[in-house]
Amino acid sequence: MQLKPQDILVLLKIASLNTDWSFRSLASGLSMSVGEVHNALDRAERAQLFDAKRKRPRMQSLLEFLVHGIKYAFPAERGTITRGIPTGFAATPLNEIIVSEEELPPVWPSPHGTVRGYSVEPLFSSVPEAIKNDLRLYELLSLVDAIRDGRARERKMAAEILTQRLKN
Repeated sequence: MQLKPQDILVLLKIASLNTDWSFRSLASGLSMSVGEVHNALDRAERAQLFDAKRKRPRMQSLLEFLVHGIKYAFPAERGTITRGIPTGFAATPLNEIIVSEEELPPVWPSPHGTVRGYSVEPLFSSVPEAIKNDLRLYELLSLVDAIRDGRARERKMAAEILTQRLKN
């Protein structure tokens, strides 16, 4: 068994919800198939990141993985300059704290994006579609990208904010 990036996407989606969910509703909200969602949660449960009985992520374990392991398991790969959706330090909430005028911002490549920056592949190909109507998920994924791609200061701030958001 090996975790896949989409497993983290599914767990963050569940963490962002304040309501009950079904495999079908998750699949629809994430632009994934029901089978992909089911397989993601099965892998996450075997990795002890998901509690199937409570239908919730194991927050302490998930946070530990996100803060200390995700940049090694799923490192961000910087690409060419492109138009896209801001992520990492260029997206809310970090863009309210960190201002970087020297460097181009990280973006998820998207024809619907409004910002020019260096491309960072999202955890899963459906991320740009999945965040369209889910601001909380967008913020969580952007914080995770700051951990995956950011400098030490950005990673530290992202880890602190991510911890606050997921514990509430």
